[in-house]
Amino acid sequence: YFFSPIFLFFTPTFTPYTPILTPIPTSPISTSPHGPPPPRSAPAPPPQALGCREVRKHNSSEWCRFVRGNPDCRLEGGFLDYLGGVFCVFPPGLLPALWLLYLFVILGVTAEKFFCPNLSAISTNLKLSHNVAVSLGRGPGGGHTHTWGGSGPGAGHWGGALPFLRDAIFYMVAVFLTFLVLYLGRITLGEALGYLGLYVFYVFAVVLCTWIHRRQRGDGLAPPGPWEPEMPTDAEERESSGTNSGDYGEEYRPLLPYHETSLHILASALSPLDQRKWRRKPWYWRLFKVFKVPVELVLLLTVPVVDPDKDDLNWKRPLNCLHIVTSPLLCVLTLKSGAYGLYQIQGIFPVWGLVMLVGSVLAIIIFLTTTNEEPPKYHCVFAFLGFLASAMWINAAATELVNILRTLGIIFQLSNTVLGLTLLAWGNSIGDTFSDLTMARQGYPRMAFSACFGGIIFNILVGVGLGCLLQMTSSQLVVKLEPDSLLVWILAGALGLSLVFSFVAVPAQCFQLGKAYGVCLILYYLAFLCVALLTEFRVIRLATA
Repeated sequence: YFFSPIFLFFTPTFTPYTPILTPIPTSPISTSPHGPPPPRSAPAPPPQALGCREVRKHNSSEWCRFVRGNPDCRLEGGFLDYLGGVFCVFPPGLLPALWLLYLFVILGVTAEKFFCPNLSAISTNLKLSHNVAVSLGRGPGGGHTHTWGGSGPGAGHWGGALPFLRDAIFYMVAVFLTFLVLYLGRITLGEALGYLGLYVFYVFAVVLCTWIHRRQRGDGLAPPGPWEPEMPTDAEERESSGTNSGDYGEEYRPLLPYHETSLHILASALSPLDQRKWRRKPWYWRLFKVFKVPVELVLLLTVPVVDPDKDDLNWKRPLNCLHIVTSPLLCVLTLKSGAYGLYQIQGIFPVWGLVMLVGSVLAIIIFLTTTNEEPPKYHCVFAFLGFLASAMWINAAATELVNILRTLGIIFQLSNTVLGLTLLAWGNSIGDTFSDLTMARQGYPRMAFSACFGGIIFNILVGVGLGCLLQMTSSQLVVKLEPDSLLVWILAGALGLSLVFSFVAVPAQCFQLGKAYGVCLILYYLAFLCVALLTEFRVIRLATA
């Protein structure tokens, strides 16, 4: 995750020839009997726009006007104007700090109760191993600071060697290509297509490795090993989304047949509180639960969850029909901060209205053709819908978090480079970090580890390849790069060395990873961060002749 700022320090730029036309001064024709008029003074050049970080150099009474009128203070993406709120409404630092904590709650709840269960359901329905599902199904990813093998006898042994070696090799090839284009200073059409082609080859290799593994283990789905349990290990604490107050186990089931009404099913499915658990838990758990209830309620309304471990697959007919309307609406309103959802077709009808209309029709059809007791055959589609909706929630929360961190950088007068190495790098990675840590805690360390590699491979190969390809034109098939800083090479070198370290250390430990491996990676990152910051502050610099 944390080496992603490498792409912030070189920006693809074009240098086409632009003719500069300079007007030729002409002597004024005098019609005055007193001679030519005095030469007019040239207009003063417009003052350069001040950076948003200059706001603290003004008087506090001018902060709000400065922020409102400065284009550099406009945050990209997001729904809230944090700079306006900080410098015009709330005391500096109070609003970002409180909202920052709540965004962490949103990320944690979304990843634990919605993203990971739907991802597990997708892998089960497609008969994919969990590491394949996250390698191909999740674009945004990052570093590799999670424990893969875990603890216990045989955890992470040679059965997982092939996926790790495959991902590590593709990762190093992607980094080598990045080294190459940085050294050459440009990306051609062939190199951009090579990035995309390498990712296609990676997808093919993942599918091929899975097929070979299944042929060796038998035609059926390979049973999970001791490091990959069928159910999360913390089953008592895990609350299934939307079913906390309805399913209490065998001892609480009615003795006589009882058919719940649709209204009662909807009410119980939307209740994030379990009264029995509420009475057993201590006061601090209840206090934290109160803060989580609004988030859980909104997520229950917008994100369906499919649970293959339940007899009814967590089918809640009225709520799932409501999800047909709310989930697509959530996606269009959070994509590009609502820019696509608010777009009006032919200047008349908004996109969100069309999505709501189509979703309402589909919801009515599904409600009339299904029953409360038995899920439909296409119920697995709700897992894909829930996966997409939860991913959009994580993306929206991460975008807001990045904007808050940029606001904190302006408040505390941090430079762009320092901000990119620290707060922005952490903010860009926080969504994937929560997802991966949740998967590991729920008993799927291989899934989390594969997501770390598969996600960043997608970011490098598709991000750089497709991004440069879109900037090319028919007359300009070369994208020029400007890696004019020593810091760029430190970033790239640190990333390469970390990959080589993992590639050597993991097989050397027979793929049984413990805390020592994680501690080494954390210490390595801290050392890298110190070197990068010292380079930025000119303490470390190249000797000039």
